[in-house]
Amino acid sequence: MERPYVALEGVSKSYNAASKVLDAVDLNVRKGEFVSLIGPSGCGKSTILKLIAGLAPISSGKLTVDGMTPENAREIVSFIFQDATLLPWRTVTENVELGLELERTAKFARRKKVEALLELVGLSHAAKSYPRQLSGGMKMRASIARALATRPRLLLMDEPFGALDEISRDRLNEEILRLQTEQGWTAIFVTHSVAEAVFLSSRILVLTAHPGRVVEEIAVNLPHTRTADTRTLPEYDELVARVSKTLRGVHGA
Repeated sequence: MERPYVALEGVSKSYNAASKVLDAVDLNVRKGEFVSLIGPSGCGKSTILKLIAGLAPISSGKLTVDGMTPENAREIVSFIFQDATLLPWRTVTENVELGLELERTAKFARRKKVEALLELVGLSHAAKSYPRQLSGGMKMRASIARALATRPRLLLMDEPFGALDEISRDRLNEEILRLQTEQGWTAIFVTHSVAEAVFLSSRILVLTAHPGRVVEEIAVNLPHTRTADTRTLPEYDELVARVSKTLRGVHGA
């Protein structure tokens, strides 16, 4: 049996004696999957991403990424936050190449790689622009390119499209799936949008609140290649209704 690429076994997280955020979370993600975490505000979705990224220690349990501790797996993980977090004094090109600079990649190789990434995310025309000159969708595309520059094997995304309008969000959802198909990374995605979770995911994990626990796993049996037409399928609507019903039950509980 294949070892899970990301495995949480009985993972709990408390920030103090009175604040238990996660309670004995069991969660497995297979290599190449796109898994979404969904649940009420404050259920610990973002905390799970931070634990996997090694940005915070677990309080108890066991967590591995490709068989390693999160601290040892940092080189294969990239994180995309809700805010694009671009450095305002750097151009798009300079923002995207930041991780490559930290890896001490030669300047010529850096620029060639960034050029290819900007073309991939549709930002070649904005290579010399500064963040203040970009729309929200363009900033997020730059953030995605920066995250992909170091060729991660695991991409963690914390509501990256939450601040965008619906059309921009739908287009970037389609874009992120195209990039995953081309580059083959594993994804764990946090969202409050049921429709977004259904469109993107191979599986959806629903969490309860206070403290967070995984209460249901929903397989998304839609065609692997997804386009705008996917959102018109009866199966898509049925899955959105099922996840919404589960989420209402969690909120009611």
